[in-house]
Amino acid sequence: MIPRMLGLILAAVLGCIAAASPVAPLAAADRPVTIVALGDSLTAGFGLAAADAFPAKLQKALAGKGIAATIVNAGVSGDTASGGLARLAWSVPDDAEGVIVELGANDALRGVDPAVPRAALDAILRRLKERGIPVLLCGMLSPPNLGADYTRAFNAIYPDLVKTYDPVFYPFFLAGILTNRQFIQGDGLHPTAAGVDAIVANVVPKVEELIGRIRAKRRP
Repeated sequence: MIPRMLGLILAAVLGCIAAASPVAPLAAADRPVTIVALGDSLTAGFGLAAADAFPAKLQKALAGKGIAATIVNAGVSGDTASGGLARLAWSVPDDAEGVIVELGANDALRGVDPAVPRAALDAILRRLKERGIPVLLCGMLSPPNLGADYTRAFNAIYPDLVKTYDPVFYPFFLAGILTNRQFIQGDGLHPTAAGVDAIVANVVPKVEELIGRIRAKRRP
């Protein structure tokens, strides 16, 4: 009888302690982050299952590092930088804390005057900065068959914008992908699931830097 009574008393005491000591909420800087991936087919996951698209695999990779994040897939196949600008307001809602901008590949493939994607990307970065949203800018390079003058003008877009807006910067989204056949689909343009894995592995450190800026912004 006595041991049973002692057990009941101990349980009651522990229950009171638990009731008086609720679990503290996560600090603002440590709450899960919400990031929108604003891009074209390279973001959307053209030719791939949804689980193999860049945003899904990035979110999984971050979770594997103990980083809680929701990466929203706002990729639209065929989109140009101007297309991304046109849908910026509804593609990046008010609850977005960060944006990964991956645009410009279709402009280069179509030989669009570099002044056009430059102006569109400039406007995207300016508007996101006005909204106080940290950005990771993923650069793109021109295909070499468009000539030296075009290549020079197009490739200068991203470094120049970095000087103006100071986003986190990853110079070439497809770095190390185009030269590896297992990383590219049969169209020679879009990454395979293995290619997306390689892109994610390359980009994760820059995404962590973006998340660092988001968390710093949260602090009072």
